[in-house]
Amino acid sequence: MVKAIKVMLIPNNVQKTKMFQYVGASRFAYNWALAREIENYEKGGRFLSDSELRKEFTKLRHSDEYAWLLNISNNVTKQAIKDACTAYKNFFKGLQKFPRFKSKKRSMPKFYQDNVKIRFSNTHVKFEGFSSSRKANKQKMNWVRLAEHGRIPTDAKYMNPRISFDGLNWWISVCVEFPDCRETLYDDGVGIDLGIKDLAVCSDGAKYKNINKRQKVKKLEKQKRRLQRSISRSYEKNKKGESYCKTNNVIKKEKLLLKRNHRLTNIRKNYLNQTISEIINRKPRFICMEDLNVSGMIKNRHLSKSVQEQGFFLFRKQLEYKCSDKGIQLIVADRFYPSSKLCSCCGNIKKDLKLSDRVYRCACGNIIDRDFQASINLKAYGERFAG
Repeated sequence: MVKAIKVMLIPNNVQKTKMFQYVGASRFAYNWALAREIENYEKGGRFLSDSELRKEFTKLRHSDEYAWLLNISNNVTKQAIKDACTAYKNFFKGLQKFPRFKSKKRSMPKFYQDNVKIRFSNTHVKFEGFSSSRKANKQKMNWVRLAEHGRIPTDAKYMNPRISFDGLNWWISVCVEFPDCRETLYDDGVGIDLGIKDLAVCSDGAKYKNINKRQKVKKLEKQKRRLQRSISRSYEKNKKGESYCKTNNVIKKEKLLLKRNHRLTNIRKNYLNQTISEIINRKPRFICMEDLNVSGMIKNRHLSKSVQEQGFFLFRKQLEYKCSDKGIQLIVADRFYPSSKLCSCCGNIKKDLKLSDRVYRCACGNIIDRDFQASINLKAYGERFAG
């Protein structure tokens, strides 16, 4: 099984400068290749393959105007041209929207490293072309520290290594092939009901609370709102005509705001992963969850912020990934399956059940929490379709 591993990097200032140069060269090569494809299409020409564009780009590199590209590893620009051609081709296949040119301000800074030449030790990763000198002290420039030691295996075959910058830290992501591990599973299954009051309610009685209601998250959200207001006031104060002047204080505040956003995102992602791991570690035979219409839920202006903070899409994505890793069958119930309205005792459907009704009361005498009942019904749904 192929697993993706992402680890934070700790580069020094010289290495950071080199990384930003690689990012700029990658963005330039991508935009150049996309512009050549568009220009060729407008002239009525056929699709230009990435091999043709790479040959043309090699001649461009050796011209006096673009001599700065010679200081950049060839594999960085080569892969950027391949990515542009793939994106352009996928548009005509109907697989994605028309590719956009990469902006220095808006697009995520990232570049590629050759999967054959990249090397990992327990503490460092070796990049290609940071230093061409053979002296030992100069060769140290190619080795960048890893924040987590021993996370990436040193004797594996690597696929698609990418380095990215999120505004604060540099990260490396790489795919590594691991042997399939199938564990012995229990006969019982689990139904999961996702919600806003609680993140997840399981049919075995386990309940995972909404982390956004905790004091720590609320405090960070308050700091975030105050910083946003402060930045907005600073922009209005330094407005010159129709344009805004970004002062050093504004830059400092924006960096603080970015840190708050990253902190909140990391807390929520970590909680999701811990919740999913705890459910998976119980080794159920199958897991059944409902197919939520998240895009439709976000249109409700009263619930949109809460739905976004819960991260239902990420929950399902991570659950699919971990279920396939452990050999657990994941069953997704139909979107219109009445999991909350269906009585788990008599099978009666209560059509007039409102979202504000947190306790389900049936004529047969069944009084139960609506979320817990939904998880029981989802488990019963999964038992009918489990292999």
